[in-house]
Amino acid sequence: MAAMHQYQLVDSDQTVYRDGTIKLHGPEGFDAMRKAGRLAAEILDACVDLVRPGVTTGQLDDAIRGMMLDAGAVPATLGYRGYAHSSCISINHVICHGIPGDKVLKDGDILNIDVTPLVDGWHGDTSRMFYAGEPSLKAKKLVEVTYECLMLGIAAAQPGARLGDIGAAIEAHANQFRYGVVREFCGHGVGRLFHDAPEVVHAAKAGTGPELKPGMFFTIEPMINLGKPWAKVLGDGWTAVTRDKSLSAQFEHSIAITETGNEIFTKSPTGRDCPPY
Repeated sequence: MAAMHQYQLVDSDQTVYRDGTIKLHGPEGFDAMRKAGRLAAEILDACVDLVRPGVTTGQLDDAIRGMMLDAGAVPATLGYRGYAHSSCISINHVICHGIPGDKVLKDGDILNIDVTPLVDGWHGDTSRMFYAGEPSLKAKKLVEVTYECLMLGIAAAQPGARLGDIGAAIEAHANQFRYGVVREFCGHGVGRLFHDAPEVVHAAKAGTGPELKPGMFFTIEPMINLGKPWAKVLGDGWTAVTRDKSLSAQFEHSIAITETGNEIFTKSPTGRDCPPY
């Protein structure tokens, strides 16, 4: 028997909880997420000029926090489950949740910067890859294909489709290059809650999962490894790395399902969604 999935129509001023229901938002929610997503994208645009060899990840995090506060927003990650920083910065073989600190960027590094400004109670969640100096050709190819995986996943996110169609599109493209699709982490519902239903897995069977309906907000954030798909979390409880120490890349957008397709809330206003910038 097919699984039953619960949906909940929510108003912009209604208190929401993570209760397993998939929230369906109206026009005010769309407007709020456009504002939050725009700020998130603008912050990553600004990071293009900050990322370079010799800069520390802590310096980048300080700049990101300042940009959020200057805009009247709050870093959603700051204090989240004890996390003490305003972004996640993941370098080379770090898959996700890299902790900013004294690590100095070197020429050839690739890195993901993940930001979530909280704007008027709404979360603009997005991440993007950056180059410090000149990476290897194989690193550039991994980044390019990972971005293509994201956009193919978004293209599959249509009203009436199934959630599994997103992961199927991502996995099929990554498999062409024999890259590994990370299973341990996934996308998620987003809005007034940082992480909500549904879980958006990036390797799935087409035609499975909840039906995509207008008003659903969620992230798609494929993590693609140059080698095997397996991940492990380090002793700090946050940093996830590839088990085989191969390079990893990730891109993330927050999107909505609309009546006719989808809307990307976190698209770069300057076209800087994927390097080279």
